Parts: sequence; structure tokens; C-alpha cells
Amino acid sequence: MTPKLIVDQVGKVFSTKAGEVVALDQTSFSVEEGEFVTILGPSGCGKSTILRVVAGLEEPTSGRVYLDGKEIKGPGPDRGMVFQSYTLYPWLTVEENIAFGLQLKGTPKAEQREVAHHYLELIGLKGFEKHYPIQLSGGMKQRVAIARALANDPEILLMDEPFGALDAQTRAIMQEILLKVWEESKKTILFITHDVEEAIFLGDSIYVMTARPGRLKKNIKVPLPRPRDYQNKHTAEFLALKQELLELIREESIKAAKA
Repeated sequence: MTPKLIVDQVGKVFSTKAGEVVALDQTSFSVEEGEFVTILGPSGCGKSTILRVVAGLEEPTSGRVYLDGKEIKGPGPDRGMVFQSYTLYPWLTVEENIAFGLQLKGTPKAEQREVAHHYLELIGLKGFEKHYPIQLSGGMKQRVAIARALANDPEILLMDEPFGALDAQTRAIMQEILLKVWEESKKTILFITHDVEEAIFLGDSIYVMTARPGRLKKNIKVPLPRPRDYQNKHTAEFLALKQELLELIREESIKAAKA
């Protein structure tokens, strides 16, 4: 069976005033249908560049990316994107933000409302549909951003450190909410993070990247059963994997510092 997403020998070189910078070097991996994959690595290793290439926001210098067997040539509605910043429209209500993509597609208003309310309930914000983003906390805004991406029913959800700006407690709660949403939707997710615990807690597989130029150093299957809750973070299996990943990241961070 062909994987949902194939990243095949992708390289990315940026031209700067100081010369060319190799962000990615011959990076290859795949993601199966319904799989939750996390990408972990030191700062500046090209994690976000991978996501932007998959999203079609950056063109690879070499290699190709395929979604459902079709080569990605640019942005498209088959990929939903959630950034670290909330990117909500401040002049729209929560309900209108979630339904925005459906409105652009010309979806009937009754269906827009039905879809928006489904995701409002799923993310735990029922009753906030008429609120505006300024009236929401950071975690609530990010829940709305996730709901908006899912409302368009993309083939894959791309998440670029979506909880990076949140405080530790809110971040932990958002991880549990995201798992609940994923268990219900079974969407394929590619999730970028620099947080080791987050990568383990969320992922089926973890791809660890090297320091720049970014390459894949190791692919680790997460042995934790599903469904998961915060108590999984205290198990021997979790702590052993955390230690292994910290060592891998430390090696690459030292290389980056020396470079």
C-alpha cells in the first residue's frame, strides 16, 4: 500500500547575502494514512522548512514530495496548516473563523454552521461561537485554528510547533485535546516540535533530525499504547525513550554549537 505522504530526497538551499545556506540535504521519509508523525530536532535543523515544502509554500531545490501519489507543486486545500501564531481573523467570530474555508468554497450556510458547531464541540468551545479572537486565551485561539484547519477536511494536517507560544500547563492540556481530536478524526498529521516529551506523547513515529544541513538521523516507533493520557508521561517506557531522544538531540546541538 502506497504511503499517504512521500518525501523523496528533498534538498533545500537558500540564497543569502552571505552565500548559499543548505537547510535540508537529501531528506526522505513517508507517512502512512492516519498516522501521527512528529519531527524533532535542534533549532535551525530545517524542521519548519520540511513542513513548508510539504505545504507547497517553499519549492524544493532537489527531490520531490507526493501526497496520495500526486506530486506537490504548490499550496492546496488537501493540506491544512496550523502555525505557532494563531492566524485568526480578528474581525470574524469563532464560528465564522472555523467556517471561513467552507465559505470560500461556496458551501451552503446551513452546512457551514453544522460543521463549525461539530468542531466547536470537539475542541471544547461550545458556547463561544459568537466570541471574537480578542476575547479568547492563547490556548482557545489555537483550538479555533485547529478546528478551522480540520473543517476544510484536508487529506493531511501540517502543524508547525503549534503549542510553542503557550505556557507549560496550557500546552499539556492542548496536547490532550489534540489527541482527542485526532482519535475522532483519524487525520494524517505531520507535527513539528522541539519538545521531546511532546514528540513522544503525541506521535506514532518520531523522526529525529541532524543539525544543519538537516538530514534524518533516526526514526523511532513510539511503543506507548493508545489512547493516551498524561499518566503515560510517568511510565518507564516513556522516560526511557525521553532519555534516548535527549541524547540524540544533545549530540546534534553540540555539533551545531561547534559549527
